[in-house]
Amino acid sequence: EMTRGHASGLSRQRSPEACMQIQDKVGIVTGAASGIGRATTLELVNQGVKGITLVDLSETAVVDLAQQINESAGRDLALAFAGDVTDAEFRARVFDETSHHHGIVQIMVPSAGIFRDRLAVKIERDTGEANIYPVDMFRQVLEVNLIHPVYWAMETIARIAVDRNRQNLKKWHPDEKVQGTIIFIGSVSSQGNRGQVSYASTKAGLAGAASTLMKEAMFHGVRTGVIHPGFVDTPLLQGMPEGYVEQQILPDTQLGRLIRPEEIADAICFMIRNSAVSGQLWADAGWHPAAA
Repeated sequence: EMTRGHASGLSRQRSPEACMQIQDKVGIVTGAASGIGRATTLELVNQGVKGITLVDLSETAVVDLAQQINESAGRDLALAFAGDVTDAEFRARVFDETSHHHGIVQIMVPSAGIFRDRLAVKIERDTGEANIYPVDMFRQVLEVNLIHPVYWAMETIARIAVDRNRQNLKKWHPDEKVQGTIIFIGSVSSQGNRGQVSYASTKAGLAGAASTLMKEAMFHGVRTGVIHPGFVDTPLLQGMPEGYVEQQILPDTQLGRLIRPEEIADAICFMIRNSAVSGQLWADAGWHPAAA
């Protein structure tokens, strides 16, 4: 009896609500033309999305990537949009056109991000005066790294909620499939990192936003999560001063190398597929902020 019971347990197939399959879903990735965004876009395509929308500030790069994807797929799988992710009208247009071409957006990865690193307070050598981190620079990082992801996420939730309401569907039930998944790109810097007062603040803020949205959005069947990458070999990191990676990052990284964008993309897709994975996932290659 025990043997038969064990065997039947092994052969039992996963129930539909156990994970949101990527296959045949519609996704949007911002910052899609390079780094983590590009790798995530390609991995979502590899895992069989029905449609994918690529958003980036660089028109040439985002159009080129969409063309490559479409040529490889032999159909219009990818849409490309170049614009400012902090622009509300641009955001609405991206969602409208994506829905028109592919259907309701069910996967959202707002990956676009910037950093404007410097010490919070510096003393000027010549005058002895304090030079405080410029507030306009802080606001720029806040707009791109925190406000943009949260509003692209809320737009995703809103579109799903309206669609469900049109179908006279009320509170989501676990017997239904997950309706949507949003993965925010945090950072190990959210724990605090020298020279990153604005960047670290925005990445820490995503955790609070994701937790709050999850509590609200599950009413509509939408999950949220945050992945916290360590130091990834992307154009963003390549902009660091020469020698910074070798001197400041690798000595504190147990893996002994930078993380590949494809490794983060794989982890993001795992978070999308598996509904049991909630909250925050640390993909840091064993790096931890060093003491001052």
